[in-house]
Amino acid sequence: MNTTDKHFNTEPLPQLARQHWGWLLAMGVLFILLGIVGLGMTVSLTLTSIIFLGAFMLVGGVFQLGYIIRDRHRMSGKEMAFSVLLSLLYIIAGIWVINSPAMASALTTAMVAGLLAALGVIRIMAALDKRPAKGWGWLLLSGISSLLLATLILMEWPVSGLWVIGMFIAIEMIFHGWAYTVIALALRKQ
Repeated sequence: MNTTDKHFNTEPLPQLARQHWGWLLAMGVLFILLGIVGLGMTVSLTLTSIIFLGAFMLVGGVFQLGYIIRDRHRMSGKEMAFSVLLSLLYIIAGIWVINSPAMASALTTAMVAGLLAALGVIRIMAALDKRPAKGWGWLLLSGISSLLLATLILMEWPVSGLWVIGMFIAIEMIFHGWAYTVIALALRKQ
């Protein structure tokens, strides 16, 4: 037995997962419940996630600046100036996001809506290009739904900036939890 065998479980993952399906099920149910709670408090979830984003930007900028100061003798003047500028931009953006989470969430939501609109147009164009091929209609439907979602978000903008991000996070948690639950129940039957 080598030293890594003492510290790491070397059982095949599927066998290990089958043995602990209950934990996976519990985690799935927890994610579903947290997602449902999140749907009831989308504004708080949006603002909290945006404040965390700002905090990560601020901390990242400070740490990058500390790294630059520590290793300044290894950098060229141009590289150091560019790195300091990026660090300061992260710090300033982080402070702004923390101090203005509603505005930051509105801007982020507008960018998400723009991305959804662009994806929708690209998917529609790709579907029309593949029109005789089997299944092209699903790609078309995907493009139309992305455009529709972008339109709905932008019709309510900037107010949608307060709830869209939280709603997306809550829905993702529900689907993530559902996936864990289905996998756990399938493992239980094996």
